[in-house]
Amino acid sequence: MERLTSPRTIKYIMEKYDFKFSKGLGQNFIIDDSVIERIVDGSDLSADDVVLEVGPGIGVMTEALCEHTKKVVSIEIDKFLIPVLKETVGRFEHLKVINQDVLKVDLMQLVKDEFGDQKPKLIANLPYYVTTPIIMKFLEERIPVSDLIVMIQKEVADRMVAKPSTKDYGALSVAVQYFTEPMIVTKVSRGSFMPMPGVDSTVIRLKVRTEPPVVLLDEETFFNTIKDAFGKRRKTLLNALSSGHLKISKDQAKRALALAEIPEIMRGEALSIHEFATLSNAIYTVKREG
Repeated sequence: MERLTSPRTIKYIMEKYDFKFSKGLGQNFIIDDSVIERIVDGSDLSADDVVLEVGPGIGVMTEALCEHTKKVVSIEIDKFLIPVLKETVGRFEHLKVINQDVLKVDLMQLVKDEFGDQKPKLIANLPYYVTTPIIMKFLEERIPVSDLIVMIQKEVADRMVAKPSTKDYGALSVAVQYFTEPMIVTKVSRGSFMPMPGVDSTVIRLKVRTEPPVVLLDEETFFNTIKDAFGKRRKTLLNALSSGHLKISKDQAKRALALAEIPEIMRGEALSIHEFATLSNAIYTVKREG
């Protein structure tokens, strides 16, 4: 069999297994070898690494991961791809393929069962429609992975690395930067896939922090502050904070902003993660005071 990135190989596999691309599952297979190489390089893979892969497809990325690491566990939602993977990458004894929906799997237990105390690197080519839910599931549930290296829609990656006072900066930016140190690995054109998607992609590496970059009095208040601040971007902080998840009055919002030394007329998009921490701590203090 020719290399798995070859369109001819993909067509052969599709005909042999009567496989059809699923738009509902967002299936797009990589046909550019250089993309695989850039992901491997950007992931800093070593022979001692273990990997949790999501969305192996026909095994293009899986093959490279198995060649560079100690163990790979791949989660594939499409049952029709399981026999394909057995043919394309079944020769690797240190590979385990699980036919499940990653959003429904007990990931904490899976990681413990498959990798013990060693933290795997999550490597995934994610369907665009589930990109954020999957990433945030790993981060919010604190699934023990050391890094998330994921292929996602370019616009989503831009939001994850965005800085304050830019058009891409928002709640996702702050949340991702709270849990991880994000960096762009490489950009991938839409022509690198079969079938060709309607947008360009980016591979982003999210290095999970061992400690948050800020000190919080209450994490729930912090995230509710972020949600309210960006919920209606045109609103000033005074109005945004007193009309959402925090459930505080305008007077309480005014007192919290004064305590945090943040002007009432500012908007959420202007605050850094450290300023959000200061503000959320002030809100938590004000709410406890009543």
